[in-house]
Amino acid sequence: MNRRWYDSNEYTQKALTLLHDMDEGQRRELSKDLTNVVRQIKEMHAAEEDDIEQDVSIGIDRVLGLYKISNSRRWYDKVSLLSYAFKTMSTLPREDFYNIMEGLTNSFSA
Repeated sequence: MNRRWYDSNEYTQKALTLLHDMDEGQRRELSKDLTNVVRQIKEMHAAEEDDIEQDVSIGIDRVLGLYKISNSRRWYDKVSLLSYAFKTMSTLPREDFYNIMEGLTNSFSA
């Protein structure tokens, strides 16, 4: 059984390990980039919603994760820009979130 919310996805695990190993400056820059990617994805979905109405659910695990972020219990919660990036990513559909984690992992593994 997975204890942490990010253990359920291979790329999310790897991405968080990569983020943990980065220095503070790298985390800040990447957090800004992640937030921009999320903004672009949301804009894309907003344009699609004009054609189709769809429900978005972030799921119970990510709701619990947001609660933990607000209490700053984990290492990445203590980096304000990274914490903000994760909060914004948590509102994306699960597939988009996983795609970002996969892209992040692949770009740093290359």
